[in-house]
Amino acid sequence: MKIVAINGSPRKKGNTAQLLEAVRREVEAAGVEFQVFQPGPGVRPCMACYHCLNHGTLRCVQDGDGVNEIIAACIEADGILLASPVYHAGIAGGMKCVIDRLMLAAGCGENRLRLKVGGALCTLRRSGGTETYHQLLAAMDAMEMILVTSDYWGVVHGADPGQVLEDAEGMEVAVRLGQNMAWMVKVLAASRETPPPARRRTMTNFIR
Repeated sequence: MKIVAINGSPRKKGNTAQLLEAVRREVEAAGVEFQVFQPGPGVRPCMACYHCLNHGTLRCVQDGDGVNEIIAACIEADGILLASPVYHAGIAGGMKCVIDRLMLAAGCGENRLRLKVGGALCTLRRSGGTETYHQLLAAMDAMEMILVTSDYWGVVHGADPGQVLEDAEGMEVAVRLGQNMAWMVKVLAASRETPPPARRRTMTNFIR
């Protein structure tokens, strides 16, 4: 059993990275593997070429910036945790690039993200946290993932690296999320119930 976390911050040892280390301790204590990917600032945006969707490749036609490794890891994982700093009341640019390419390549054709456990966290200095948190959740919601939450919204405050650790309530929220995601992964692994059958998505563009 494994949970993959995507750190959308360009800072190698920033607040998002430190927050995910707290989550790691809880997940691994529960006996679930935890792997963090941090693509950094060099990640490229989706080109909307639909090559992945039209050919069912389960990978992006762009290569060399780490996104295809993230896509492959998410397909194999039991759970996915999206974590991003807040940039102007929204997801950080690099993280948005990853999400766009991940969801299109792995979720919009043959949905390989379906019924995986999903969770979200964001870090920020002051405002825009709930907007960003709900954007992260919405991406997974559209992929038919099983969303797991904590006992409050996954918004943790801190500006300079390390300050996130001073948000006692926010850190408790992150810790609880890790515990809940690990628990749900194990529950699903132990389940003998057959999930509802998958279906092909009907794509419409509202043009008459």
